[in-house]
Amino acid sequence: MNDSYLDFANSALGAWLTNALGLPKPLVLERCTAGEAVIKGPVLLGGGGEPQLLEMLAAAFKSMGAQTLAHARLPQWMPVANKAGLMTGRWGVDGQPGEKVKALVFDATGMDDSTQSEALYRFFHDSVRSVLPCGRVVVIGRPPESCKSPRKATLQRALEGLTRSLAKELRRAINVQLLYVAEGAENQIESTLRFLLSPRSAYVSAQVVRIGLPVGLPAGPQSEPADWDQPLAGKKVLVTGASRGIGASIAEVMAREGAEVICLDLPQAQPGLDEIAAKLGGTAIALDIGAADAPQRLVDAAKAQGGWDVVVHNAGITRDKTIANMEEHAWQTVVNVNLSAQERINDALVESGALMTGGRIVCVSSISGIAGNRGQTNYALSKAGVVGMVQSTAPVFAGRGITINAVAPGFIETQMTAAIPFALREAGRRMNSMSQGGLPQDVAEAIAWFANPASSGLTGNVVRVCGQSMIGA
Repeated sequence: MNDSYLDFANSALGAWLTNALGLPKPLVLERCTAGEAVIKGPVLLGGGGEPQLLEMLAAAFKSMGAQTLAHARLPQWMPVANKAGLMTGRWGVDGQPGEKVKALVFDATGMDDSTQSEALYRFFHDSVRSVLPCGRVVVIGRPPESCKSPRKATLQRALEGLTRSLAKELRRAINVQLLYVAEGAENQIESTLRFLLSPRSAYVSAQVVRIGLPVGLPAGPQSEPADWDQPLAGKKVLVTGASRGIGASIAEVMAREGAEVICLDLPQAQPGLDEIAAKLGGTAIALDIGAADAPQRLVDAAKAQGGWDVVVHNAGITRDKTIANMEEHAWQTVVNVNLSAQERINDALVESGALMTGGRIVCVSSISGIAGNRGQTNYALSKAGVVGMVQSTAPVFAGRGITINAVAPGFIETQMTAAIPFALREAGRRMNSMSQGGLPQDVAEAIAWFANPASSGLTGNVVRVCGQSMIGA
C-alpha cells in the first residue's frame, strides 16, 4: 500500500513543512537490487582494548570489495588492511572529522572492563555526524554468557544499551546492530556482515545477532557460496503461505538468490499459488499445513525431489478477539496452524532426512509475540511459541548440521495492514526509528540471509524486522 505521508515528506514542500512543524521526516529507504555492490561508500573502522577480529574483518571487506578507513585510535588497522590488499586510509586530520562514510564498524571484542568504555565514546562522538543517510553501524563483541571474566561480561552486555540508543539517536534511516561473535566462530562473520552493511537490512535496526559454531559440527571456515549474488543456486526451498504478500516476496527473493522454489498454500489459494510458482519457475503444493497428514505428505514431496535444503515457515492466520469473547475453535485453529503444525513438520522432515544435512529452517514470528497485542492472545501465544521453538530446538537440530532461526516482522505494508483503521495504521507506521512501515521484501531479505549456506554459524536467533519499533522495544 502506498504511504502518502512518506511521499509528501520527501517532496520540496513536504520537507519544508515537516521541518517547520517538527514532524517526522521518513527517508525513502535504500533497498537491494540484484547485482549491486554490498556497500556504496567507505567503511570507518574503530576498536577498543585489543581488537580480536581485525584480520577476519579485513578478509571479509576484501571479499566485498569495500573501501575502508581507520579512526585515529585504531592505527593497527592500517597494516592489517594493507596486508589483506584492501583500499584503505586514515580518517580525519589534526583532530578534525574526515570524509563522509557509509558505515561504522567497531570491534569491541578485546574490551575487558567498563573503564575502557571511553574508546566507544571517542569513536562514536567523532564519527556519527559523518555517516551518510541510509548508513550502517555495526558493533562487534563477545557473547556475555561465555566471557570468562565477570567484568568483561558486564562490558559486553552494556553494548546492547549503547547500540539500541544509537539507533534512536542517528535517525536518517541509519540502522545500528550488535553482533556477538563466539570465540572460534570468527570465520563465520562474512554472510552476516554482508547482510547488515547492505541495503538488504533496510528495515532491521537495534538487533542483537549471535554467531557461533553449530553444535555437532567441526570448526572450520564458513561454507562460501560459489557466487555471492546467487548463494542458493542448486538449493531447493519450501516457502509456505507463498500465494501472496510476504510469502510471495519470500519466494521471489529466494528465486533471485538462485533457489528452486517450492510454493505452498491452501487449496483455496490455488490460482495465486500457481501464478507465483509459474512466474518463478518453481513448483506448487496446495496443502493445508494444519491437517494431520500434512507432515507425511511433505516428507513424500521432499523425497520425490531428492530432499529439500531450506524450509521457510511463513504461513499463518489470525482470528482476533479478546479472550473473553473468543470461541475455542478460534484459539485452537490459530495455535495449530501458526505453531503446532510447524513443530510437527520440522520433526517429520528432520527425522526422515527429507531436510538435508546442513539444511536451514527459518520461521516467521511477529512483534505481537514479543510485545503482546490486545485482542490477539491466541496469535501472540503462537508467535511467542515460535520464538521458544527456535531457541529450544536449535541445539537439537545442530547435531544434524541444521540451523533454525526466526524473523519477527513489525508493521509491514500488506493487504492485511491496509485494512487497519487509518489512525492505527499511521501509528504503526510512525512509531519506529524509521518512521515508516516496512515492505514484504524487507522480511524476505532477512530470511534469505538466514538461508544462505554461509550462515552456518547462525542458529537460535530471533531478529525483528520492525525499523526498531517502539512497541516491545
